[in-house]
Amino acid sequence: MPSPDGPFPAAPGRARAARLPRGARRSQLIDAAGTVFVDQGFHSSGMDDIAVLAGVSKPVLYQHFDSKRDLYIEVLRHHVDELLGRIRAALDSTSDNRRRVEAAVDTFFAYADSDTRGFRLVFYSESGDEDVRRELDRATDGCIEAVHDLVRGDSGLDAHRSRLLAVGLVGASRVSAGHWLDAGRPIPRADAVSTTVTLCWGGLSKIPRHGGDRPGPGDQPT
Repeated sequence: MPSPDGPFPAAPGRARAARLPRGARRSQLIDAAGTVFVDQGFHSSGMDDIAVLAGVSKPVLYQHFDSKRDLYIEVLRHHVDELLGRIRAALDSTSDNRRRVEAAVDTFFAYADSDTRGFRLVFYSESGDEDVRRELDRATDGCIEAVHDLVRGDSGLDAHRSRLLAVGLVGASRVSAGHWLDAGRPIPRADAVSTTVTLCWGGLSKIPRHGGDRPGPGDQPT
């Protein structure tokens, strides 16, 4: 009898996967692939491993993705989109600049905490593949661009200076969150975020607002 996902029978000994809409099945496969790629690395991972974890036959996997490389790029794209959506939402959540910094920093820690595999794929992957590198660069560049737009709009600084500030904030947040994760979450996330915010805000709070004014009372460090 044909598999619910196509004309190929399920592999012997494997329970036949429940019928899912194509979009839901694709999301399930991306999630399973992300787990395998983080746990085994791209080169050591096989489509068989991903199919087994997803509970589908390998031909079903190939109905959705032409190759392991294509699947890997799609996994990265999914996680990069998730991160960029989170950082933009955080920056849009308040007009208070200190709270914006807190929200941006917490986004990296929350992402590392709640989607550890995604965080590791986006920030720890290495590849000479141009398309893979493009996705990895899009994550960092997209975060920097989102912060840069706000810094430049608020401060009136030129593009180069405001971008340097954005690079510093994103870099400090990403590296600090990665260290916290690698160290086994040695302190509560809120404390780690607060410590990183203190570092970042100590410099950002000195930047004049647009028109030459210092940050207002709501923006001053506590």
